Amino acid sequence: MDVGLIGLPQSGKTTIFNLLTGQQAQVNAFGGGKVQSRRALAAIPDRRLDRLAALYRPRKVTAAQLTVVDVPGLGHSEAGGPNRFLQDVRQVDALIHVVRGFPSALAEAPHPLADLQEMELELGLSDLDLLEKRRERIAAGRKVTHEQQVELALVTRLLAALEDGRRLDQETLTEDETRFLRGYQFLTLKPMIWVVNLDDQALQRGDFPDQAKIVALGKAQGIPVVLMAGVLEEEIEALAAEDRAAFMTELGLSESGLARVAQATYERLGLMSFLTAGEDEVRAWTISRGMVAKQAAGRIHSDIERGFIRAEVVAFSDLDQAGSLAKAREQGRVRLEGKDYVMHDGDVVNFRFNV
Repeated sequence: MDVGLIGLPQSGKTTIFNLLTGQQAQVNAFGGGKVQSRRALAAIPDRRLDRLAALYRPRKVTAAQLTVVDVPGLGHSEAGGPNRFLQDVRQVDALIHVVRGFPSALAEAPHPLADLQEMELELGLSDLDLLEKRRERIAAGRKVTHEQQVELALVTRLLAALEDGRRLDQETLTEDETRFLRGYQFLTLKPMIWVVNLDDQALQRGDFPDQAKIVALGKAQGIPVVLMAGVLEEEIEALAAEDRAAFMTELGLSESGLARVAQATYERLGLMSFLTAGEDEVRAWTISRGMVAKQAAGRIHSDIERGFIRAEVVAFSDLDQAGSLAKAREQGRVRLEGKDYVMHDGDVVNFRFNV
């Protein structure tokens, strides 16, 4: 899946993109000339991989990944304005809206609620425009079929929702309606996460302007709100690995903001990871929640899915407590599961297959 990073100018969006994807910082990345969205892979931080690496000492450790797209900011004149912004945003599967919550010498005091509302308004107006055009096309037809009548009723209902200030993902839709709407690429149907980008003092205090209203709005709309400090994260990433933990402890942080953003994105998209471990590689594999063992096997290789026999499964927590796979077996914590076994986050799996 592609996850788009969006935000108003000076929000720190590109800094967070660079941090998530390990890219080199680019000053004025969208300044001058033809502007293109930037794409890169972002690793999903997972402490379980570190523990498995300590147990197996593999040649390689591979984290789960998502593709992150740095979309030119809304209102950026060089980016072709809102039309270019909306065109790029329609191409992604989910959105992370980075909101400025820090004071800046280049901009006025932060107004994160107003910035959120401006972006939501732009996304909603885009969806409103698509729906109104579709309604006009149906009405202009010489004959309205039964299918078009059903579509018109849905379009009218969604228009009313947008005009009432609701996102389309707040509407109760049937499976058929959801499937039908996919082709429209509605922006307020895309899973959304709000990241409030703070300075280190505000992050440590845990407060920022409009906090209560933003948290309440996010809860009402089912949108996770994640706090992080982009500049502070840059400082943390620049430290040697052995110094990072001590620095974060000193700041009172149990995990990085990058980890919180990545994990919130994973959860919002309905994703999770199963793990494989051996001397060659320890790896996290991305799957959708509710996926069964045979389908998960196909994420590794189609031959494993085709020749699936059984899945040897142990929960990561059980393997961690046992200290080794052999001990986990002795304790009866390793199970053999069939093709219809519903996978759980953190399952450590060895697939048995024959082709």
